[in-house]
Amino acid sequence: MTARNGLASLLRPEDSVLVLIDHQPYQLANLNSHEPQMVVNNATALAKVAKAFGVPTILTSVVADRGGLIFPQITAVFPDQEVIDRTFINTWEDRKVVAAVEATGRKQLIIAGLWTEICVAMPTIQALGEGWDVTVVTDASGAVSVEAHQVAIQRMIAAGANMMTWLAVASEWQRDWARAEHIAELTEVLKQHAAGSGIAYLWEQQLLNTPVPRVAA
Repeated sequence: MTARNGLASLLRPEDSVLVLIDHQPYQLANLNSHEPQMVVNNATALAKVAKAFGVPTILTSVVADRGGLIFPQITAVFPDQEVIDRTFINTWEDRKVVAAVEATGRKQLIIAGLWTEICVAMPTIQALGEGWDVTVVTDASGAVSVEAHQVAIQRMIAAGANMMTWLAVASEWQRDWARAEHIAELTEVLKQHAAGSGIAYLWEQQLLNTPVPRVAA
């Protein structure tokens, strides 16, 4: 199990791979741990940040012909990418998904999905047991109740998983504002999805571009 302390434990885009699990209408219909629109917003933001930083992202659904297609806000970020549809409830038992993750050569596995207590917890716990360094993005995930979400988080922490929010993941990937190669894309995601922070940035830009009134002599 990877120790979650020290500089080496922080997320790095070149070592990260993201798996988005079952962001589908059926799961969203019984989401009660978060406001549904917040989970859609946060999962979409996470997908956009991953794309901006060049982090490979695997999209997977479960029985999509009955549970519905992955949210279009997410698939629009990766318009040409296949969504891996499964019958396994536990994503990590589906060899096609695991093979796609392994093919990236990355070791920092980042997971978000619906529902936290089932479709996130099961692959997280299995992957941890197989030696993966696993981070769960809690606010891009959700459960059938607040209790279910919290208990799942406690269970995964006990198994050795790291817990973060999407904005914390984005910040850890950026790490240094002197790294300018992804700042433009990151700023766009913040403007669109980071609520108060994005609006404050736009206000700051407005003020910087507003001429100072002349004072009458």
